[in-house]
Amino acid sequence: MKLRVRKAGRATILDLEGPLKLGDGEQTVREHIQQLLDDGTTRVAFNLIKVTELDSSGIGVLMRSYASLNRVGGRCAFYGVSGRVHMLLKMVRLDTVFDIVEDEAAALSRL
Repeated sequence: MKLRVRKAGRATILDLEGPLKLGDGEQTVREHIQQLLDDGTTRVAFNLIKVTELDSSGIGVLMRSYASLNRVGGRCAFYGVSGRVHMLLKMVRLDTVFDIVEDEAAALSRL
């Protein structure tokens, strides 16, 4: 899993690339979210365009990220969700919880 962090106005964008599953991918996201929270960041957009795989640990880290940001009064949005990843999020009903939008502009407008 590759992760790139960039700023867009008052929001932070996490560009994720590769498999988001148990191990390095999940741990990388968890550590970056914790660092962002420690730095006071409360608005995060997750770019999932290049996420190739997602397992229960990947779903878990997305859910924990969502919950952690909400707990501190923050917000997050998810965009670029591919068919397979979207199907998995829908299976576990997170499509009704997460703010999933089409593109970066829509995600940033939600934050």
